Amino acid sequence: MRQPVRVAVLISGAGSNMAALIDAAKADGERAGGASHEVVLVVSNRPDAGGLAIAASKGVTTLTIDHRPFGKDREAHERAVHDALILADVQVIALAGYMRILTPFLVRSWAGRMLNIHPSLLPLYPGLDTHARAIAAGDDEAGCTVHLVTDGVDEGPILGQARVPILAGDTAETLSERVRVAEHGLYPAMLGEFCKGR
Repeated sequence: MRQPVRVAVLISGAGSNMAALIDAAKADGERAGGASHEVVLVVSNRPDAGGLAIAASKGVTTLTIDHRPFGKDREAHERAVHDALILADVQVIALAGYMRILTPFLVRSWAGRMLNIHPSLLPLYPGLDTHARAIAAGDDEAGCTVHLVTDGVDEGPILGQARVPILAGDTAETLSERVRVAEHGLYPAMLGEFCKGR
């Protein structure tokens, strides 16, 4: 039986998508045939990220590499992250609310092995404020996209999407809550499929 792909999840905040990824991988591991992957490390650039305690409670190793001591040298911070990932024998990265604009160093070092989830139906609304922008445009639906990370912001090849209707009276907050539920189903499924194909 082949060994599960070793995945690291990078977070900056509460880590709800991270928790969904960990739980799904563990559930897969309990089924016949075993899991395609396992989350072996959670890395945060913020020491106060709530997701660190959640990951630790689920038995996953956590690590904080605070970006602030590196000042404006984003690549130096990423080199420290990269070194930690290599030390942990990580094979695939899943970004889950990692609120850093990545430099070409990290993107190219992990080209084809770094996934992200974005709260819109890309190529619509890359960047921030996706839900407010979808509502303001009068769209009938919103959703989320899992994609490979490339140099362009939210421009990488799309692996999968989930659609969520925009309801009358929706605000950015109410829509965000429903899209987040969709994210928690889509991201684990896409990461699992991606790792099975490796």
